[in-house]
Amino acid sequence: MIKQMTGLCAVALIAMPAVAATPRDILTNAAFNARDKATALAQVAQAEAGANATLARTPGDREAQLTKAMAIGYRAKLTKSRADAVAARDRFNALAAANPRDPEAQAVVAGWNIDAVTTLGGFIASTALGAKKATGLAALDRSVALAGNRAMFPGLAALLRLTLDGADPKARGLAEAATRGATPTALDRVIQRSATAILVPVRAGNAKAAQAMAKQLLPFGRVAK
Repeated sequence: MIKQMTGLCAVALIAMPAVAATPRDILTNAAFNARDKATALAQVAQAEAGANATLARTPGDREAQLTKAMAIGYRAKLTKSRADAVAARDRFNALAAANPRDPEAQAVVAGWNIDAVTTLGGFIASTALGAKKATGLAALDRSVALAGNRAMFPGLAALLRLTLDGADPKARGLAEAATRGATPTALDRVIQRSATAILVPVRAGNAKAAQAMAKQLLPFGRVAK
């Protein structure tokens, strides 16, 4: 049996205005601020319930579809559920297929594949979940290319690449681009700070430290096991 199952690590891609929290606001808070599994799971469930309520009224709502898929992926990561991991994968792939030029959809596909490979190893991730490193990296490159000047996308790309390889040759340039990128949302600012932090071990040539830090800076990286 597989001892670890994974879902999306890659990311909640949202703006966080100073109004009542949206389901994606709640997901972001869970991903970056929760420090224990019970709290994180409660917030993920709350976000999924909000997305479900929207989908009951408007089944084609893209934001709610993405939020629900991310909530399922996050739950998979926290609970090690293979069924949820596969369900998230299928929803992410469907969203990307429906709009291939959506950088968020590409980013979640990338995050799902790379997180699975990082967590399980390439062979088990492929045979058990259908996750592939090459698929993740290709989607990651597309997300950066489609995103314009947003800080979040190159910053996320740098972090995800470093979880696979602390000496990834593209990571430094991506992290540096993130430090110069636009920050229209709270998440852009979070990822920009993470990119600035990760550049310290990257510039020092400390691959082991860079890899460890990248894992901590991604969603649920600081949740107690």
